[in-house]
Order: sequence, then structure tokens, then C-alpha cells
Amino acid sequence: MACEIGRADEAMKLLDQLKQESARRYVQGYAFAIIYIGLNEKEEALNWLEKEISDRSSTTVFYGISPDLDDLRSAPRFKAMLKRLNLPE
Repeated sequence: MACEIGRADEAMKLLDQLKQESARRYVQGYAFAIIYIGLNEKEEALNWLEKEISDRSSTTVFYGISPDLDDLRSAPRFKAMLKRLNLPE
């Protein structure tokens, strides 16, 4: 689900906005992960999802079924996350 060329700029702007917002209040790492998936930066997306696990975020229960994360399903690191969370692959 990589961004089209014109939409990559839009995604980067959104990412900057989220970073600014996160300086003022809590922003779920899941939001960052989705943007990084769209930018085809899967390792960075996985980093944010790992942070969500460390923070014990409520979004982690959806990792096994969220279609937003489909581009990560074949990644061994993502599979390990699901296993650690006792979620189906």
C-alpha cells in the first residue's frame, strides 16, 4: 500500500503534524505506523508498533485483524509481535 508519488508529500506533511502534536499531547504510535506503512518504511512502522506494545496501548489487540497492517503480515518481526501478544497470524 505504498503512497503514490504525489501522496508521499501529503503523508510527510501529516507525519510532521503528528510529530508536532505529540509534543503537546499523547498521540498513539499506531497513527505513526500507518503513515510509515504508506511511505513503505516498514521497519519504522514496526518500531512504532513495538512502542505501542511497550506502552501497553489498547490498539495492540487489533494487530491480528487490522487491514491497515496487512503490508506487515509477512515480516518475521510482525509475526513475532503477534505471537508475543497471543494473537493469530
